[in-house]
This record gives sequence, C-alpha cells and structure tokens, in this order.
Amino acid sequence: MRLLSLSILAAVTIFAGCGDDSNTPPADAAPPPVDSPPAPVSVVATAQATASLSTLVAAVQFASDSNDLVTLLSEPGTLTVFAPSNAAFDALAVELTGQATAKGADLLTAANKPLLRDVLKYHVLTTKVEAAAIPFGKPITTAEGDIFKIDTGAQPVITDGRNRTAKITATDLQASNGVVHLIDRVLLPANKNIVETAQALAAGSPPQFGILVEAVVAADLATTLSGPGPFTVFAPTDAAFGALLDELGVTKAALLANKPLLTKVLTYHVLASRVLKADVPVGAPITTVEAEKFQIDATLAITDARGRKSNIVATDTLAKNGVIHVIDKVLLPAP
Repeated sequence: MRLLSLSILAAVTIFAGCGDDSNTPPADAAPPPVDSPPAPVSVVATAQATASLSTLVAAVQFASDSNDLVTLLSEPGTLTVFAPSNAAFDALAVELTGQATAKGADLLTAANKPLLRDVLKYHVLTTKVEAAAIPFGKPITTAEGDIFKIDTGAQPVITDGRNRTAKITATDLQASNGVVHLIDRVLLPANKNIVETAQALAAGSPPQFGILVEAVVAADLATTLSGPGPFTVFAPTDAAFGALLDELGVTKAALLANKPLLTKVLTYHVLASRVLKADVPVGAPITTVEAEKFQIDATLAITDARGRKSNIVATDTLAKNGVIHVIDKVLLPAP
C-alpha cells in the first residue's frame, strides 16, 4: 500500500511539473509591445525609396533651380504627385528624340531643362487627392497651370494637354506631405491652342476640320480663338459643312465670302468658358459667344435656335486655351 501511495504521489508531481512553464506570463501580464508602422516620409523620400522612380528623382534634382522642385516635394504640404515610372521616361525619350534606343537619362540636358520643369510641375497638384476623391471627367488644374482630366476604368486613364493618355497603375502611396499615384506614361502639358489644334486635325488622316479652319480665317476669328480663353468650341466636321452648303443652297466660296453670316454662325459654336463633357449643363439653355442659346440633351444631341438637331460625336479634345467637341451638323442661330 505504501508503494502504491508513493507511485501516485510521483505521478501527481510529474503532472504538476508538466503544467509549470516558467515562460508563460501571468494572465494579467501586459502584451508584448508591437512595432508601430514607419511614419510616412516626404514625396521625394518616397520616390527615392521606390526603385522604379529613380529617373523621376534624377529629373527633379536636375530640373531644380536652387533646389526649388526638391524643396516643393520635400517640405510640409498637401500635394498629389502622379509619378511616371522609369519605363515611362524611357518611352518619352524615344518619343521626343526619335531614337529607338533613347533612355530617360538622355532627357537631362540643359536644352531640355525648361521643358522638364514644366513637365514635372504638370504632374503635381497642390491639394491632396486620394483615389477615392478623383474628380473623374473634370478638368484638373496642376501646379504648372495647365489642366488634364482623368476618366474611370479598371486602371483610371489620364488625358493630358496634348490628348495623349496614361494609365494610373497604383494609387495612394502615402507621404508626409501628400500622396503619390504611379502612372505608366509621362504627361505633357498642352502646346497648341484651339486654332492650332483644329489645324493639326485638318492636316491629319483623315482630315476633319478643313472647312472649319478656312471659315475661322475668313471670319477673322483666328486671333480671338488663339487668345487666352478659355473657350469651348463645338466643331463641325467637313461633312457637316458640306451638308450645310446643300441646305442653304450656296457654294463654299459664297459662304466664306459672306463674313457677317459666317461670323454669326461660327460664334454660335463657341462658349466663353471651358466646358468638358462631364460639366455640360444637360437640359439647360447654353449661351454662346454670339449671345443666342442652344440646348443639349442627355444623349448629347444639340437643338439649335431653329429647332435643328446636331449630335456631339466626340468630346474633350483638350487645347491650351480650351476644349473642342466634334459635332455632325452645323448649328444655326435664329434667322
């Protein structure tokens, strides 16, 4: 019996020893400390820490005057930066030089510095705009002073001032002085006004606005439409002007020679403000430079002062001093 008692006591002792873990903290012990996430660093430091943005960092440093661009992106603030990748800068070098082997570093020349400064500031907003707050379809004013727009998509698409497009590939990289979005193409600010843009399209293939350009020159409106603006122009195609000649029963030469009529008709196609598609006041009377009104419905069909219908067939061609929308019928003010 004594032997049995000793065996039971030994078993209890071993069992108790197994449950005694000197490394187990008391139930009321405080949990171990958790490392805090690193505090955000500036936009410049964020770019420096991102391998795919090394060309952007080099461009900012090169294009700075007395370190001004570096300071802008380093000091406290509420910035948004659309940051092009190294591959995007390489593609821009090919685009601007025409050399298939050109690299982004080849752009860092004294001759290119003024352009680089404008281009870099064109990628910066002076307010913090995270992905959820992007004003899709609206004109977005940059630190350079020009605008671009962003449209929705699986990867949102930016249209720059030269009507080139870039995709946003990553969003909301937080910095201490703002936010960074990554893009796959370098944006370029506009380099043509409305008249120059129409002229370029008229010379394109297929040509679009040959008669419109002739009409603007004949009416002496080229200087006005090349001015600061901003303007919105509803631009009739050559086919639209051809249909108008048949409707009025006149030749092109006769129309271009009738300066009072031509001026009245053309200024009826112009608004004295920049109105992108997203901001078109659907269903409301729209006052033109000619002072008469027309109306646009939800299908983007325009009803002019004579009750005639014209369709907006393409929208938001950006220019330095405004925007162009393409229409398929010439609008006519009241007789």
